[in-house]
Amino acid sequence: MQLEQFNQLPDEEALAAVQPCLDVERWGDAIVSSRPFASRQELLAFAADAAAPFTEAELERALSHHPRIGERSTGEGTEASLSRSEQAGLDTSPSTAQALAAGNTAYEAKFDRVFLIRAAGRSSEEILAALQARLGHTAEEEQAIVDHQLREIAALRLEGVVSA
Repeated sequence: MQLEQFNQLPDEEALAAVQPCLDVERWGDAIVSSRPFASRQELLAFAADAAAPFTEAELERALSHHPRIGERSTGEGTEASLSRSEQAGLDTSPSTAQALAAGNTAYEAKFDRVFLIRAAGRSSEEILAALQARLGHTAEEEQAIVDHQLREIAALRLEGVVSA
């Protein structure tokens, strides 16, 4: 939809439009209540920092919608479709799938959450390298990175929802 249309939507409809980008109620509320935006760039810049930082509960809720990296979402909703699109460029060879599965298992054992990375625009090799590097982080370091990755994903998704 056009930015002008987004700016004029009733709050409930605007929230429904941004929710698949990032399921953090405080983030969506901040965007909707800050309308109108003068430009798409203003909207995206605002969204990149809205509701910062996310709480642990907000991260948990948002992450519940993200499949493991390397696994295709099987849902029918907008979020599932977006996730499939974002991971479409990943190498699906058996060796890559095995490496991602092992990395996901190690990450989940250490951090008790799914490994999240903006997959769009990244190669499988880049993702695997990031996964291995992030296994060396503390929980606090990793929380900040997950927050940032969620924001990158949300911004990409919001770009697809609201056009100039």
